[in-house]
Amino acid sequence: MSKFLTKGRLAWLVIIAVLVVDQAIKFAVKLNMYWHEHIRITDWFYIYFTENNGMAFGLEVVGKVFLTSFRIVAVAVIGWFLYKFVKHGMKTGFIVCVSLILAGALGNIVDSMFYGLIFNESTYSQVATFLPAGGGYAPFFYGRVVDMFYFPIIETTWPTWMPLVGGDEFVFFSPIFNFADAAISCGIIALLLFYSKYLSESYHSVRKS
Repeated sequence: MSKFLTKGRLAWLVIIAVLVVDQAIKFAVKLNMYWHEHIRITDWFYIYFTENNGMAFGLEVVGKVFLTSFRIVAVAVIGWFLYKFVKHGMKTGFIVCVSLILAGALGNIVDSMFYGLIFNESTYSQVATFLPAGGGYAPFFYGRVVDMFYFPIIETTWPTWMPLVGGDEFVFFSPIFNFADAAISCGIIALLLFYSKYLSESYHSVRKS
């Protein structure tokens, strides 16, 4: 690493870049598309505007306030570990992966905390506006996460002879996600592929410090 671009500055650069790109995409979609409107890019890639109250890829398993609070605590913990990793001079790629995860989590927290306050409702017939005169669609902490990337790589129908699902439509890959989700996923996958052993060593090293 150069004297200017230290590991700490690189971590900040990754976090800020992910947040800016994530929020720019979400603002563009929220302010220009109707709810569930879609734009075909290719047969296997669509911009499909939807919102969710839950976790990454639209999963909804726990209450909204609990989920947002959990995210904030998780970000604080990840941020503390990232600070320790930088301080201990961990590998640059490792720090980038953790920074991606932290930035992605922060990106979705922004939606959950503030989008209900700064946007009005997106519907099939109404495009949302920024800072509407009548106020937002939800109170603090109750905003919905904006998703837009949809990759129906395979669209087919289950054979009729299959039990339970015979004749039903099958789509792979069906989740709709956002740039923040992608950053989290890439960070986690890269950690598992390239730094699984190093992750354990780093964790124990930081705990002992």
